[in-house]
Amino acid sequence: MSDPRRQELLDLILDVSFERRKVTLASGRESDFYLDLRQTLMRPRGVALAGELALERLLEGPAVQAVGGMAVGAVPFVSAVLGAAARREPPTELLGFFVRKEAKKHGLGRRIEGAFQEGQAVALVEDTTTTGGSTLEAVQAVREAGGKVARVLCLVDRGEGARDAFAADGIELEALFGRDDLPL
Repeated sequence: MSDPRRQELLDLILDVSFERRKVTLASGRESDFYLDLRQTLMRPRGVALAGELALERLLEGPAVQAVGGMAVGAVPFVSAVLGAAARREPPTELLGFFVRKEAKKHGLGRRIEGAFQEGQAVALVEDTTTTGGSTLEAVQAVREAGGKVARVLCLVDRGEGARDAFAADGIELEALFGRDDLPL
């Protein structure tokens, strides 16, 4: 790892977010390790590093006007990216949004909240991916609302099928870290 920030973020993830223990994941699969990346993204240094590194990755590839993800898991990561965008000189023009599991039953009844607009090219972010199921739900919601999903970026890809699931939908999964970065 040539970028010391990347190593610092990985060290933080391994220190506060990684556990070797048997768990059942949201996908229903069993695993011998658990990643709770909220523990990293709810720390000042973690949110700063994740935001900076993700924003830099997003600025390198296909252009996007907004970044979003599925509530609740992606919200801290979206906020991290927007914070990093605001700190750049000049600030990077990037909007944010999140996708609800289902539309609200009150107010405006929206499923997508925030600065999403029809026609936008967007990046969806997720803290960790296993099968990609929740982010694929967000992909569908964005498309139904008239947006174009140009990118999907996760902090850690567990290497358990998400990459293939996104590829089947015509999307390349980008990850800041993968299974090979974990001490398994």
